[in-house]
Formats: sequence, structure tokens, C-alpha cells
Amino acid sequence: MKIEKLETVWLDAHPYNLWLRIHTDEGLIGLGETYYAPRAVAAIIHDVLSNLLIGQSVFDIERHWANMFATVSFFGYAGAEMRAMSAVDIALWDLVGQYTGQPIYNMMGGRVRDRILVYNTCSNWGDYPDYDAWNTDAGKLAEDLLRGGIRAMKIWPFDRVATQFNMPQGQRVSIGAAGPLAHYISPAALREGLRPVEQIRRAVGDQVEIAIEGHCRWDLPTSLRIAEALAPYDILWLEEIMPPDNIDSYARLAQESPIKICASERLFTRYGFRELIERKATHIVMPDIVWTGGLTETRKIAALADTHYLPITTHDTVGPVALWAGAHLALHAPNTMIVETVRGYYLGWYNDVMTESITIRDGQLELSERPGLGTALREEVLRRPDAHIEVTTARETTST
Repeated sequence: MKIEKLETVWLDAHPYNLWLRIHTDEGLIGLGETYYAPRAVAAIIHDVLSNLLIGQSVFDIERHWANMFATVSFFGYAGAEMRAMSAVDIALWDLVGQYTGQPIYNMMGGRVRDRILVYNTCSNWGDYPDYDAWNTDAGKLAEDLLRGGIRAMKIWPFDRVATQFNMPQGQRVSIGAAGPLAHYISPAALREGLRPVEQIRRAVGDQVEIAIEGHCRWDLPTSLRIAEALAPYDILWLEEIMPPDNIDSYARLAQESPIKICASERLFTRYGFRELIERKATHIVMPDIVWTGGLTETRKIAALADTHYLPITTHDTVGPVALWAGAHLALHAPNTMIVETVRGYYLGWYNDVMTESITIRDGQLELSERPGLGTALREEVLRRPDAHIEVTTARETTST
């Protein structure tokens, strides 16, 4: 089975998501995805990676990964290049699964569990304005999640009191969570950050786990101050409270924090995670499967973490394929702790673009035995007026 055509798709309605469809001479289509700067990532796919892939066998996934990495690392790989590689890699796994009639988790060696716990990242979408809810009364939101079987949630209450950009933010300039590094938090701001945490504990006690997202907005002393203030509330983890660029500082944070540290979706490949893990700079390892190299690389990161008796958790606020691909890995990897979800997404817009819905029952995620990813991009997505499509074959590249 040979690769014949690479097709990228992104929508004005979801301007950060890029889908990749790999077409083969057998008529099968594999689906990949990444997130952020879709035009830049599409350029890498069509201008660079297509030269390595078109006409080649779908089955040589490891060779394709090595060849793509050797090419892009010549110029520096940790950006659009790695996002492009991630989309390609997931689409190839999807194709091999479809061809053999097996789900991806079987292709990787099978499941170690039939289902896994999820937590709800409390973002807004559609019928679930969860971000507004936890900013208003986080206790009521926790009660609502609990009624739906969800027993863990993630909020980012310290973003609101962090330093903000002093410039207008257009939709394509930056996502709302981004901001400059802050070097001080006042007692009043600290109390405001703790307010939704207190509301959750008053409403549901310890029935719902609380993870705190930091979005890399704080320096080391302030991060420790936040961690110490959160300690009495039995927090599941403190995630990306600092940028992961200085591993020595992260190691100090992990050593001194009274709360477990989770990092880092912003790291690329096993090389970035090797340093984080070997220097004892995190307690929980969180790779992003559509940023760090796809399934091929993320399973190696999971194995590296497992060697050090560290759990992994998946990252998904990014798109439906990230959730599905991460779910296959989560059911396969023995050291998966929990899976990130956004209920407004998997009960909302994911179902508008995908042929199948993800199954979450009683706070746990399950996958069927459908081959490959188990889902595909709806054909009507390609006919949407806000769709931007680019196709590369052996002969030409075309855009619509």
C-alpha cells in the first residue's frame, strides 16, 4: 500500500486545527491532526515532508519518522516541523490499522485496560460554558460534573491575576491563555486564585479531584508560593506553572513543591522529556501526542517515564484526533494515569466534524474495536464554505 496524496484541511471556524488526510493507492484514507498555526504546518507537509512520503509504503512508520526527523532537525525541529510530523505519524498508524482491520491499540501490542478515568478541563463550548461556571461558582460546576460521573476537573484560577499582554489580541495572534511571565503575586491575588478551589472543596469535599493549570505564567519563587497556598486543598497536580525551558529550575520546583508537578505539553520528542525525567523535574509526564511526534514518539516517551516509575497523562484541549489517538495510547501504555477531556468538545464540535463519537461512561473513556483510529473526518467538512484545502500528489500541489 503506497502513499499517493497528502491533503490538509483547516476551517475558519476552528482556525488552530489542521487535519491531514493521507490517501493511498488502495483507496484507504488515514487521518492525522495537529494544532496551532495551520498554514505554517501545512507548508511543511506539502513543501518538505511530501517529498519523503509520496510513493512510499504506508507500513514503514518507523523509517518515515526517522527520515522526517533527520530532515527537519537539520534546520531545527521543535515547532511547525514537529507538529507536521505528528499529524503524518498518526495518519500512518490509522492507515495500517484500517488495512489490517485492527484498532491502533492492538497494533501497538494491545490494551492493558479496557477503560480509563478522564478529567474535565473546564473550558467553554456550546451547551457547556464550564469556564464561565468555575469563574462564577466552581462548587456548582463540580456538583454538576459529579452528577455526570466525572470525578476530576482542571481549572486555571491564577491566570486571571497574572500579568497580561499590553496589546490588542486578535484571534490569530495568541490563544487567550498565553501571557508574559509574572514575578510577583500579591496576597489578595493569591486569595482570589484560591477562591474557586475553596468553592469546590466546600461543595463536594474530596469527591472530585482538582488539577491546577498554570499556563507557564509564573517564575520559580512565585510558583512555590502558589503551591504552598494550594497544599491544604489536596490538589491532584500543579501543571506547567513555569515555562519548561530551564530544567534545573523545574527540578527545584519538583523537589520543593508540596504538590505533585505535571509537565510538559510544550516539550518536543523523547529528547526533551529525557532531560525532564532524568533530572527529577516532574512527577507526572504530560506529552501532547499531536505536538511531540505522534504515536511513534509518544509511546517511547511513555516507556521512558515508565522506566522511572512515573505516570503519564494525555493532553487534549486541541482536537478530536488528539483525543482519539491519545485514547489508544492510554489504553495501551501501562503507566497511563488519567486522560484529559473537555466535555463541551466531545459532546459538541468534535461530533460536528467526526464520523464517530468518543465513548465516556461514568467518568471513564472506552474505545470500540473499530480499525485504525476508529473515526474519520466527515466528508461534508470538505464541502464547507470555510474549508481551506491543499493537496499534494507526485505531480503537483493545489489549493482551494
